[in-house]
Amino acid sequence: MRTYGQYCAIARTLDVVGDRWTLLIVRELLLQGPCRYTDLRNGLPRIATNLLADRLRELEQAGLVESRAAPPPVATTLFSLTDRGRALQPVLRELVTWGAELMPSGPSEEDSFRSHWLGFPASLYLRAAPDQAPVALELRTGEESVTILAADGSVRVQPGATPEPDLVLSGAPQLLLGAISGLLPLEDARALGLVIDGDPGVLVRLQ
Repeated sequence: MRTYGQYCAIARTLDVVGDRWTLLIVRELLLQGPCRYTDLRNGLPRIATNLLADRLRELEQAGLVESRAAPPPVATTLFSLTDRGRALQPVLRELVTWGAELMPSGPSEEDSFRSHWLGFPASLYLRAAPDQAPVALELRTGEESVTILAADGSVRVQPGATPEPDLVLSGAPQLLLGAISGLLPLEDARALGLVIDGDPGVLVRLQ
């Protein structure tokens, strides 16, 4: 493991998670839960196969990731975060908050995007009251979806669509991000191309 060689908690942390792609691997395992190698590859566009294998091995050695053989019908290796790895969640949430002002311009032509990446912003900006009826909000970009489930005072994010959403928002990533963060009023987002299917009040209640 490369090291800064400094007796400083920040430097020691960066020794472990400061390499390129490392925190994005943690992001995928936080958002998707236990993953097959192919799931991680799909969530990490442009990463080289050998580099992903190296990073996973380093994270296992550091005690942040563990692997196990899943029984049939999965019958493959699953990677998941340890408690130590999951403890990085607040760090990633702060990075989302800090980076929010870099997002309004939208993706460039070269940028990749996956719908489940909206999970962190959704968990930051959306809130559920304890006495609120359960609701399901689906965010859809192209053929991909992520579902926001709000119930019992908590907000939970799961990749993929849901059978009976109360509200579906479909459109470009920057419109979805603007809508859920409240930085772009829903009607303004609609005027820019956001498609709203269901009860818009669902989003209002979660903000």
